[in-house]
Amino acid sequence: VVMSDLCLDEFTSHGHCGLLTPDGEVDNDATLGAYAEMAVAQAEAGVHVVGPSGMMDGQVGVVRRALDAAGHQDVAVLAYAVKYASAFFGPFRDAVESALEGDRRAYQQDPANLRESLREVALDVAEGADMVMVKPALPYLDVVSAVRDAVDVPVAAYQVSGEYAMVEAAAANGWIDRERAVLETLTSIRRAGAQVILTYWAVEAARMLRER
Repeated sequence: VVMSDLCLDEFTSHGHCGLLTPDGEVDNDATLGAYAEMAVAQAEAGVHVVGPSGMMDGQVGVVRRALDAAGHQDVAVLAYAVKYASAFFGPFRDAVESALEGDRRAYQQDPANLRESLREVALDVAEGADMVMVKPALPYLDVVSAVRDAVDVPVAAYQVSGEYAMVEAAAANGWIDRERAVLETLTSIRRAGAQVILTYWAVEAARMLRER
């Protein structure tokens, strides 16, 4: 299965996930048109699952309709339904030398607001999401559990760079048993209800589980 990230931040000089208005605000509706074009391009390139991650309102519906209209009804949509304006994305942004100016609080979610998250999940499922995702994972295990209880589609959780970096840094300092900590974090995400886990340790964790 080939899965793609569907977002504009890799291609913008300002590092935001959408097109900007003349006064510098993210233009939600103009961005949706670009997402639709990108979804079709990715499907035509051979992608099986698109992952719209920009957190624009209505993005799942627009992507689903664009894919269907282009004859890609079998391409699935993994909705980044719950994506918080989180401090845990920091190591990734440093690694890719993100050009982000300001922050993404205008379109990513408030870490304190669970009700908003569940409302966004319901909207994405209604718009045709085949799977929904919570990102980050470890600080939001309660959200993973609440989402699992609320929907009848597969639930994914994304263990992001900050979560990975905390374990790796602690292990490098000799403070924790690295392999046990890796599997313990992944187990906690699974226990909370995630059926799919996106993690930097995917290949290594598969090896460790197989050897057990």
